[in-house]
Amino acid sequence: MKWVMNITAFRPRFMKYLEPVADLFVRLKITPNQISLLALVAGIICAILFIRREFLLGSLALLVSAIFDLIDGSVARKTGAHTDFGAVFDWIVDKYVDGLVILGVGLSGIAIISPYYAVAPGTDFAIVAFAIIGSLMNTFIKPVVYAEIGYREKVEGKIDDPLEGVGFFGRPETFLVLIIGGVTGFIWASVIIIAVCTNLSAIQRIIYLYQTLS
Repeated sequence: MKWVMNITAFRPRFMKYLEPVADLFVRLKITPNQISLLALVAGIICAILFIRREFLLGSLALLVSAIFDLIDGSVARKTGAHTDFGAVFDWIVDKYVDGLVILGVGLSGIAIISPYYAVAPGTDFAIVAFAIIGSLMNTFIKPVVYAEIGYREKVEGKIDDPLEGVGFFGRPETFLVLIIGGVTGFIWASVIIIAVCTNLSAIQRIIYLYQTLS
């Protein structure tokens, strides 16, 4: 029993709208690894814009990074350019982007303000740290399972993921919440949601693995 499906389960539906973009990159002969690099660059730009408190523009940059991350696999499938390095590089880029964009909020100098109670000094950075840890650990569980349990079967260059539908709050949810927070001006609310939900989702995955692997 996988309890709760997440946005990743609807990835095929999203991808059909991005196929024209993937086709464009194929025609331009841009490789999947180059697209992953573009995702990293867009993520770095997002982090810089967040630091500069340009949260709307930062959210747009994050959306671009997410689109690049979605289409690199599609381009690899269309061109037959699946490589082991590409799969590893995609994971590395994802984690750099995840950490940097949340850190960008912490370095923006925007403090948590509450009309009801005083927030202790350093609380904002504690929340950012908790959000980064949750974001990284929530997905770090996957490669650990692959390595320790031995999942190696690939479908179109991607491991057939036993945790794909497990955990109610994954990377797509993190991006969506950050983008909404940046667009609406509630950026700290989004970071708090990420801090809580990513860690709860990681616990959910651990319980699922305990139940299925014990």
